[in-house]
Order: sequence, then C-alpha cells, then structure tokens
Amino acid sequence: MTAGGVTIWYRGARYQLGQGQHGYAIWPAGSPPAQPLEWWPPTPAGWAAAWARFNAVEEPGSIAHLSPPAAPAGRRAAGVALLAAGVGCGIAGLFPAYLAGASLASHPDLLVPHVAYLAGWAASALLIVAGGRRRRGGALLGLGLCIVTFGFFFADLGTVISGGGHLLGPGLVLGLIGWLACTAGATLAFPPGTGDGPRRPRAVPAGPALALAVAGFAALGAAIAFAPSWDSYTLRTPSGLLHYVTAGNAFANPAPVIAGDVAVMITLVVVAITAALWRPARLGAALLAGAVIPMVAEAISALIQVAEPISSSAFGIPPAQAAQAGLTISTGLTPAFWVYCVFVIALLLTTGWLLRPSRPGRTAGWAAAPPGGAPAAAVARDRVS
Repeated sequence: MTAGGVTIWYRGARYQLGQGQHGYAIWPAGSPPAQPLEWWPPTPAGWAAAWARFNAVEEPGSIAHLSPPAAPAGRRAAGVALLAAGVGCGIAGLFPAYLAGASLASHPDLLVPHVAYLAGWAASALLIVAGGRRRRGGALLGLGLCIVTFGFFFADLGTVISGGGHLLGPGLVLGLIGWLACTAGATLAFPPGTGDGPRRPRAVPAGPALALAVAGFAALGAAIAFAPSWDSYTLRTPSGLLHYVTAGNAFANPAPVIAGDVAVMITLVVVAITAALWRPARLGAALLAGAVIPMVAEAISALIQVAEPISSSAFGIPPAQAAQAGLTISTGLTPAFWVYCVFVIALLLTTGWLLRPSRPGRTAGWAAAPPGGAPAAAVARDRVS
C-alpha cells in the first residue's frame, strides 16, 4: 500500500483508505494492508466508489490526510486562466455602453450586481489556486454563480432581442463573453472522480432531510417573491394624494426578458436543492453560496435604486409643470421586496448550516462494531469482492 492515504476513527477503532497494486482498499490500521475489508478497482470509478464509501462512515473531524488521485494540473491552470479572463472581460464591460447607450458604471444600482458577480468569480479562482478541498469548493462556488446569473444575462440580452439591435452595447457583449469564460473555467477546474455529489438524504439522521426542506422552501419563496413589483412611487400635491404606482413586475416585460427572469427563479430552486443534497455538505454550501450571491446583490441594487431621486418626467409630467403644482414624488419598496429579503436571509443561514461540522455519532454507514473490532463489510457498487 502507498504511504499516507486517509485515516479515520470509527467506533473506537482506526481504519485507513489507501491504494496498492490491486486497487483502492479499506483496512484496519495496524493490520497488513494486504488483508483489506473492502477493495475497488484502480480506476476513477473505483476511487469514486471507495471515497463515497469511506466518506459515508467518517466521524466529524476524523480525517487525518487525504490524497485522492490528482487531476491533471493543466485542467486547474486552464480553469483559473478562463476565470481570470472572464473577470477581466467583466471589468472591461463595466465602462462602455451596456444597454441603450448607458454604461453600468454610470448607474450604481446596475453596477453593484455585476461587481458582486466579478468578486464571486475572483474568489472562485483564488480558491481553485489554493488547491486541495478548496479547489472543489471554489469550482462549485463559481458554478453556482454562473448557473443563476445565466438568467440575468439572458434577460439583458432579451431586451435587445425584443427592442432591437441598436440597444446592444459593447459592455453587454463583454459581459456575455466574461460569463461564458467563467462558466467554462469553473466547469474545467472541478476535479472529476472525487465521489462528491448530490445524494438522497438518509432517514436517520433527520439533519440532511431538514436541510433539504429548508433550502428548497427558502429558494422557492425567494423565487416567487422575485417576480412581483418591488418599487413603489407615491405622487402627492399640496391638496393630497394624486397617484400611487408600483413597478418592476417580472411578468410585465417582453417575452425574452420574462424568459430570463423565469430562468433565474428555476435555477435558484434547482441549485439550492442540489446543494442541500451534496455530500460532503461543506461543498454543497459552496455551491449554494454561489447561487445566493446574485440574489443578495439584487436586494442591494433595489435599496440603492429606491434611494435615488426620480424625475416627474418618468410619469409623463414636465418638471416645470410639476414644480408649479407643488408635486412631490416619494419612493419606497413593496412588501414583496421584504418577503424576498427574508427568504434570501434564510438561504444565507442555510449556507452556514451546511458549513457547520456534523455532530459525532450521527453517521450511518458500516454496521455497528465493538470498539477495536472491524465493521461488518457491506456491498457497494463497483466493489470487487
């Protein structure tokens, strides 16, 4: 057997996972490696099965060292390069015209979400460079962000599709190129054959099932609250209320824009459920964090927008006429926005919940064994017996 590998404590006994000439194997520490309890073929599928089996019985904090099969270094380097190129394109796209001749940099409410995307992708690249488990977490962070932001970029492109090519600016072109590069980079950087992935929650303990329920409910609530109008405007004259208007309903836009907004809602729910099912849970937290970043940015954008003054000309009233009539316009946010914020906060709390260490004594897997004894072997897919 190779030196190193993985070591855990399970019910008072120590076991190891390593690689030898016949493949990957689990054996009691201190006993000859040639007498494994279970073993798998020396292939990527074999490693995935062995690690999934080992991870299913690990006690929290018990892994001493992990040396999985190393993915080609070129994949990581190419992934980081694509992420860096995507972030560079995104930064360059902040300054020229984005839509209808206006740049993102000239509108703080539009600038904040895009800066948040770029910061998330930059963090993803840094985690991938760090290597080890951080590499997988960084790749999932970037993927979660790319999946949800697809809808936002498609909605922006939908404005051009419905309104005409004259609305398209170089800023949007650069933003789309940056999104494509970051998506390719995060996908390429995720190491294959690690055994990580979504899994059905077990009946015992109830923690994974509860995390799934909370994540799914919070994501669905945020998706539903994302659609209604968030902005409200109250027009008053000295004689009293003149008009009350709400704006921002996702389904009041042209069809291509609606398609993008619906994509945001669907992908948010799908990513949140996938993250809650992901094992190890800490990697699911990275995936969920990537999905939550653009949703938090949307809430901040709305707060910035409501703080900005609005001209009466937006309502078809010339400013001179509004001044003569003593018209004032106050801005606010509808209850749907605050409901949305509650659900987004719930998603943030779920991310923290998935990051917390599991409690000892709660892991299911091998059959119970007395301290110092060997656990009963169970049949696993791809196992060689």
